[in-house]
Formats: sequence, structure tokens, C-alpha cells
Amino acid sequence: MTKLFIDAGHGGSDPGAVGNGLQEKNVTLAIALKLRDILNSDYEGHSVMLSRTTDQTLSLDQRTAMANSWGADYLVSVHINAGGGTGFESYTFNGNYEGKEETNRLRRLVHHAIVAETDFRDRGIKEANFHMLRESAMPAVLTENGFIDNTSDAAALKSDTFLTAIARGHAVGLANAFGLVESTNDNEKFVEVLVDSLWTYHTANWGDKAVVVNQGDVFTVIQDRFPVDGGYMYQIKSGLYITANPSYVRYYTR
Repeated sequence: MTKLFIDAGHGGSDPGAVGNGLQEKNVTLAIALKLRDILNSDYEGHSVMLSRTTDQTLSLDQRTAMANSWGADYLVSVHINAGGGTGFESYTFNGNYEGKEETNRLRRLVHHAIVAETDFRDRGIKEANFHMLRESAMPAVLTENGFIDNTSDAAALKSDTFLTAIARGHAVGLANAFGLVESTNDNEKFVEVLVDSLWTYHTANWGDKAVVVNQGDVFTVIQDRFPVDGGYMYQIKSGLYITANPSYVRYYTR
């Protein structure tokens, strides 16, 4: 199973680039959440972890440490550009390292799919000494999805439909890069809580607790049972994660 780590750039006390009534941290989070949902609803053969699912402050070290400790196969760091340009560009690490050719091959597939889905002006494939690319233990790409200080790009970034197109471009690129197959299961999948109360989790991490759910609560499953540190989880439609232990939950389809 291919493990995909999706990083929504900036967050919390770090707004990122700001312009035309937008903050980068909010746009990147919207794209990352959409990307997760498209991957989990439309494709099989992978698992997804997000660096953040809320407006959360995380250091760059924390982000790459999460991806590295999870053993991700690929890292995508989602950003919005600024500085007076327009269009889309992507980056890989500019150093000399083992696997550089494969990293750039994967990046080309992701890059071209995003351009095709969005019709962004293609600013090209580039390299840079960015932390997210340099400190990741796996191949990584950083995407710059339009310019927040360009009125035309910003108008597009305010459109939920356009953000979905950006996310879909990322998903198609990842599917092409890693051979993910389109989902063939048309049955809806559900999980019901069997115990009085049960924690859910922001990410696929037993320590990242979110909210408590109660006996009888039913949730739609968007990612089937997958291993997490000695146990198993499901991902539910809200984007949260829940245990797959049959002593605590009942899984069913209809």
C-alpha cells in the first residue's frame, strides 16, 4: 500500500502569503482536505496522512518528522505563491542525492496533471533548497498553486470549484505516479460505535486525539481498514480516523 503524506503549508500563527482577502494557510488546507477526500473516494491501494486537518501551528521540523516516522512513500507540500507572477510551478530538492532521477520523474507526472486539470499557466518544473524537500526521507514535491497577490489567480482561488480542480490534479498525478487504481466498490461503507464512548483522531496517529463519539453513532467510511502502530483504523467522511477494532466498532456495507 502506497503511503502518501499531504502537507498543507503554513497554518495557525503562520498565515503564509496574504493577498486579495486570502491567507495562504486557509487555501492550502482546503486543497489538502479535498485532495485527501478525492484520493480516498476515487482510488484504491494507498493510505493518506495529513500534516494538519485544522488551522494548526506546526514547525517545518514537525512536518517532516511526521512523514519520516510514518514511513511515507511520497510527500506533497501544498503552497500558494506570491511575488507578482501568475500560474503554477513545482519544486524538488536541488541537491545531489540518491533517487533524484526518480524523484523528478514522479514530480513530472504530478506537475503535468495539475496543469492539465486547472489550465494554470505552466511556470515550469524547478528545484530549490526547501526544508520540506531536503529533510524528507522519501521523494517529495512542493507545489505552488497560483499567486495570491495576482487578482486573476486570487479570484480563481476563491472558487470552491477551482480548488477542487487543483486537488483533483494532484490526485490524478499521484495516481499516475504510483499506479493507484480507480475504486470499484460502489457500496457505501459504514462503521457503528459499539461502546459507550470512543475517541476519534485527527490523523492516523493514536496520540492525535480529536473528539469523543458515542454508542450508536454511525459514520461513513472513506478509507478501509489499514494498519497503524500495532492496531488498525478506518478513515471516516469527516476526515477523522477511528479504530477498526471489532470490539469497539461494527463495520458494514449497504
